Amino acid sequence: MADAKVIPFDDDRSRNGAPQRSVRRRAGSGRRKSVAESAREIPVGSVPGQLGGERAVPKDAAAGGGTSASAQPPRGPGAPGADAGWDRRIAGGLAFLRRRLTGDYDVDEFGYDRELTDQVLMSLLRPLYAKYFRVEVKGIENIPSEGGALVVANHSGTLPLDGLMMQVAVHDNHPAGRHLRLLAADLVFVLPVINELARKAGHTLACSEDAERLLQRGEVVGVMPEGFKGIGKPFGERYKLQRFGRGGFVSTALRAGVPIVPCSIVGAEEIYPMIGNAKTLARLLGIPYFPITPTFPWLGPLGAVPLPTKWTIQFGEPIPTDGYPPEAAEDPMLMFNLTDQVREQIQHTLYKLLVQRRSVFF
Repeated sequence: MADAKVIPFDDDRSRNGAPQRSVRRRAGSGRRKSVAESAREIPVGSVPGQLGGERAVPKDAAAGGGTSASAQPPRGPGAPGADAGWDRRIAGGLAFLRRRLTGDYDVDEFGYDRELTDQVLMSLLRPLYAKYFRVEVKGIENIPSEGGALVVANHSGTLPLDGLMMQVAVHDNHPAGRHLRLLAADLVFVLPVINELARKAGHTLACSEDAERLLQRGEVVGVMPEGFKGIGKPFGERYKLQRFGRGGFVSTALRAGVPIVPCSIVGAEEIYPMIGNAKTLARLLGIPYFPITPTFPWLGPLGAVPLPTKWTIQFGEPIPTDGYPPEAAEDPMLMFNLTDQVREQIQHTLYKLLVQRRSVFF
């Protein structure tokens, strides 16, 4: 199978000005105040641990005579606040299921289901992102807070987990809560189940037309121009960028007038060290390559478990394109120069991150 076409997210009000009611006992008075009277004199909205001084405790309550408004609320799983929190979660989950079953949810023209992505798909990927690969994100502020942007990243790892981790990185770390829409190879959209999940997660076919429509709508779009040449390269060529195609992603960015944000990913190369490629078997299966690693296929399904490497994802300085004239998108020399600039910036950052990291796994 030929290489797939890749483009060539106390009280709120101040009480300083409000008169404070103090709890005072009149001198010489022999009458003891009732618990109810004492409770009424305590400022409304006072919460234990949030006031500068100690709250007055009614004498009857201190002696154990009945309950007081100042009594500490019970803590633990059975506390009213905890029960209310669980009630809200259960109610939210039931409402989500009702919307899924009745079809009362929105998808865009590409099949992107934002609610399902935020509440389910990201939740499934987050443990892998945060606990297993322990991804460290740098330069997230280089992705603009509004408007379109094209994120261009290196591709590696035998299986395309790097794209998914980059999607979680933008979703969970961007201060404006932006969402990354990935451009994927055509193979993704012919695989059962994977096809539907990819569409729901906001992925679309890696072609100029779809990418340009997303960018003009103000979306953040991610592309990995190395394609299968990147994720299918042998372990001995790790962190050496492959050819970036004919620069189609630059042409798309120029037509949309959006900045290009280079992205460098370190850690993905080692999750499946590819020491061989069974090309004949790959042709029979109709896939670009059939990887052979130290654990796969020798250990069967267990060999498909990725190694728990430590990842770093760094978003570099954006390269603006809005200063070029409309006809610049048809200038092959300009596209070549911009493509080479993006590629060199990603490669340089990869080398810098490799020098800085202490270990593959820590």
